[in-house]
Amino acid sequence: APPRDYYFALAHTVRDHLVGRWIRTQQHYYERDPKRIYYLSLEFYMGRTLQNTMVNLGLQNACDEAIYQLGLDLEELEEIEEDAGLGNGGLGRLAACFLDSMATLGLAAYGYGIRYEFGIFNQKIVDGWQVEEADDWLRYGNPWEKARPEYMLPVHFYGRVDHTPEGVKWIDTQVVLAMPYDTPVPGYKNNTVNTMRLWSAKAPNDFNLQEFNVGDYIEAVLDRNLAENISRVLYPNDNFFEGKELRLKQEYFVVAATLQDIIRRFKSSKFGCRDPVRTCFETFPDKVAIQLNDTHPALSIPELMRILVDVEKVDWDKAWEITKRTCAYTNHTVLPEALERWPVSMFEKLLPRHLEIIYALNQMHLDRVAALYPGDTDRLRRMSVIEEGDCKRINMAHLCVIGSHAVNGVARIHSDIVKNSVFKDFCELEPEKFQNKTNGITPRRWLLLCNPGLADVIAEKIGEGFITDLSQLKKLLDFINNEAFIRDVAKVKQENKLKFAAYLEEQYKVKINPSSMFDVQVKRIHEYKRQLLNCLHAITLYNRIRSDPSKSFVPRTIMIGGKAAPGYHMAKMIIKLITSIGEVINNDPYVGDRLKVIFLENYRVSLAEKVIPAADLSQQISTAGTEASGTGNMKFMVNGALTIGTMDGANVEMAEEAGEENLFIFGMRVEDVEALDRQGYNAQEYYERLPELRQAIDQLSSGFFSPRDPGCFRDVVNMLMYHDRFKVFADYEAYIKCQGQVDQLFMDPREWTKKVIRNIACSGKFSSDRTIMEYAREIWGVEPPATKIPPPNLPRD
Repeated sequence: APPRDYYFALAHTVRDHLVGRWIRTQQHYYERDPKRIYYLSLEFYMGRTLQNTMVNLGLQNACDEAIYQLGLDLEELEEIEEDAGLGNGGLGRLAACFLDSMATLGLAAYGYGIRYEFGIFNQKIVDGWQVEEADDWLRYGNPWEKARPEYMLPVHFYGRVDHTPEGVKWIDTQVVLAMPYDTPVPGYKNNTVNTMRLWSAKAPNDFNLQEFNVGDYIEAVLDRNLAENISRVLYPNDNFFEGKELRLKQEYFVVAATLQDIIRRFKSSKFGCRDPVRTCFETFPDKVAIQLNDTHPALSIPELMRILVDVEKVDWDKAWEITKRTCAYTNHTVLPEALERWPVSMFEKLLPRHLEIIYALNQMHLDRVAALYPGDTDRLRRMSVIEEGDCKRINMAHLCVIGSHAVNGVARIHSDIVKNSVFKDFCELEPEKFQNKTNGITPRRWLLLCNPGLADVIAEKIGEGFITDLSQLKKLLDFINNEAFIRDVAKVKQENKLKFAAYLEEQYKVKINPSSMFDVQVKRIHEYKRQLLNCLHAITLYNRIRSDPSKSFVPRTIMIGGKAAPGYHMAKMIIKLITSIGEVINNDPYVGDRLKVIFLENYRVSLAEKVIPAADLSQQISTAGTEASGTGNMKFMVNGALTIGTMDGANVEMAEEAGEENLFIFGMRVEDVEALDRQGYNAQEYYERLPELRQAIDQLSSGFFSPRDPGCFRDVVNMLMYHDRFKVFADYEAYIKCQGQVDQLFMDPREWTKKVIRNIACSGKFSSDRTIMEYAREIWGVEPPATKIPPPNLPRD
């Protein structure tokens, strides 16, 4: 049989070990009736499921053995599984890590999102340019999901609002059905299996066949696609808002279906307000927490109000109290172009009742502000949910802030920026509302699964407790001068590098020097992440080698990977630049294997699991104040790479944990960036003062790296010289100098490895278990339960 059949056979076998625990977990929740946590996100970047399930169920060795007995290679079968690429980057991957941690902590948690038929596009590089290909990830079926047609729910769009004596009615709507697909989410060896429920859009059977459409039956059936397009494709934008009607439909679709589900579960629960069935909503916030992953599910706020007021006939002020106590909002970015600002005209057409509710909530909110700050009309304008102007817009972030009891940023520096600039006025009003919850990553996928060699040498020294309590890595500090341990850590890294080098050769026919420094920057391509700064370093290194080929250089393999949003011209130019630089450097005989520049095609979760354990150097070089947190930075740290980075996002806390001297920190701080803004950033000045920078830029301008199209990079040069919002040149000098220090240390493998061990030992804070514990206690008001769920083979009490 072909390998794919073996993969499916194995997947179904492993899945069988989940179902008993899954059913029992849900039964357990029904009986205990704990407060339930609903994590609402338009993205869940899950990657592959097979190995993660085996790890969390403790089945990996048994499966390995069984597959080996059949004369098969488990790793080869694992490679057959498609990534569930239902996310763009950090925000979607965070949701996936959170699901793992919530299950591992035994919280009654549910992830709710959209089952996109096409996830993030597959990236092909053709002639050095990115080309997108549809991600048909469901082509062969998905063994990990279970359709639940019995829980299908209607979602309404368009129509009009009727104000009647009996209350408000939203009528003449178009209906789309939401079909749930459930995916099990196993905790780590604790018999808990939670649920991720993703909605798929389905046209009702009478769609477009109503009485007024007597005409074309065929045409009407074909039009079902219009409704079902809602869950067709993930919008491929990272940190950028594109105000398309289909996207707003997606946002309301997930919210409307999920809230019906939440309320159904609340009402049917065994313990109500003394009723056998709950009808009073007083206790709703004691039984339900809704976490909004960015503003994308912000419509939860007016939708919950609509259900409480229009449908359940709860008094308006009471409904508002309930809504605020239930909802909490996580902010993920301070970039203005990423903030969701929907045209009022679009709402008027698509969600007329929600628009009325938003207007009323805003009026209530502004009345309160006006009472506290009489005569301060500018403050009213700044704080309004509705932005006036040529096109009236709804500011979704402002809606989230007024409609939530907690607002959090995702790293300390980001939360400070949120409080002191983005939502400054709101923070003056209700300072207690604003919190920090520094992001984390799950150590199951990002250590145990992707780096078993390292996990083993750690467990040898400190036991296995760190897997569910990553702070125990601190114990490794006792072994920092242990020669055997230093050797073991270095050996694991070398093995990982050899394995990744072999993978690169096999997949992409690129030969690299495995004893070179693996210098890695993998993340979405964006100007603020400054892949261009990395490029300038590569060019500078190249120029130094060419000007003195006999000198000894520390060999490097610079790997850059990531997808560019299809409509983001500059990001696509950056990819072309990276591939062009690689073309020149990698084919220059003077360079040899001292320097290579590789673009890692189609970067995704499953590729991250391969490249991160092999990295020596992790590049986290965003302009200070622009990367909210970053989570790749944490994955590299726990996997034994050293970090070169700015004081931005979680880098700040990584430096605090490990000691600033154990990271390669360079460049402007937030204060310096602000000072430079006040002074006025002038790129020309750096260009004139720094000869190596000037040489690099001149080479880009002259077509040195694009001989067939000399003008190829003029847009890039023009941006860098005249409108660079992210001040690449301002950090160039410090960056090149810092990279020199990296080279120095790399030449002393023992000292390098000691620094690596220190970093690993201090990475414990960056477990998503710690993050979720903080959300649970400080936002959701729940304690992880003491009682463990018994294994499914034990009879129930």
